[in-house]
Amino acid sequence: MLTAAAIFGCTAFAGTVATAGPIPSRIATDAVSEDGSRIEGVEKIDDRNIRINVYSAAMNHVYPVEVERPADTSDPRPSLYLLNGAGGGQDGASWDEQSDARKFMADKDVNLITPIGGKFSYYTDWNRDDPVLGRNRWRTYLTEELPPLMNRALRTNGVNAIAGISTSATTVLDLPIAKPGLYRAAAAYSGCAQTSDPIGSRFVKVAVAWGGGNADNMWGPADSPEWAANDPYLHADKLRGLGLYLSSGNGLPGRYDTLNGSHALPGVSGLADQVFIGGLIESATNYCTRNLVAKLGRLGIPVTYHPAAGTHSWGYWQDELKRSWPVLAHGLGLT
Repeated sequence: MLTAAAIFGCTAFAGTVATAGPIPSRIATDAVSEDGSRIEGVEKIDDRNIRINVYSAAMNHVYPVEVERPADTSDPRPSLYLLNGAGGGQDGASWDEQSDARKFMADKDVNLITPIGGKFSYYTDWNRDDPVLGRNRWRTYLTEELPPLMNRALRTNGVNAIAGISTSATTVLDLPIAKPGLYRAAAAYSGCAQTSDPIGSRFVKVAVAWGGGNADNMWGPADSPEWAANDPYLHADKLRGLGLYLSSGNGLPGRYDTLNGSHALPGVSGLADQVFIGGLIESATNYCTRNLVAKLGRLGIPVTYHPAAGTHSWGYWQDELKRSWPVLAHGLGLT
């Protein structure tokens, strides 16, 4: 049976357990943004990791944010925002559960910030509330509300980069266009930036519908101007000056597409979903990614591009985070 995991990287979610104990030092819990967004509370996970509960005024809701602090917080550090896939980290499309991202980032002088929430929303601002997905004002949250709160709470240096997979790989290209200067580097793994292209718009609609939402409530019908307005491919010229890393598999089976492998869906049926359905989806994102790389080339905008074999699944995204780190680190001003 087709599963969300095969398409958008969602798997069973265990969650990260917060423990009782004092909040690590150098965390300011009194941060409030201009629109009234604020920090509602902080929970300790361990000596390096915390969960910050953030009230979004735009969405009138509290959302958790998982944070891994750098080992040395004596000086202000930059921040990497790491976005989850279609499930928003709420149903297992989670870097924390499906990768070693925290371990990889543990020796980096950076705040690793992973927002939780926004399932099947594309992390964008919707035109209307959706009967199933509710109110989505994620562009506002990720550009206007959350960064100032994190800067204050974590005492950052205000330098940011962003990375995302699958549906959020579109978002991480759109947000720097929407808020120039906020993010200095972006890494998009297995995404489709051509939201107004027939293939791209179909991908968006399928992803939103998988979560029970109606994409018409997001940007209107597919021929509405909002689809083009939110298309990073059409506005690729505005990515100039941003450190860029793009990757996508070719949809053919790769090293992680093996029976009961460490990053494969379990069993024969799970592998079949990953290879055939995940392969089909990755072929679509590969089409979009190659088109964007070609356009960036025509515009004379530098980009690091990594094409590879493989399907739409977590093993490849874990590898791509590590492979993209030099680009992200350069944007963050790190060696």
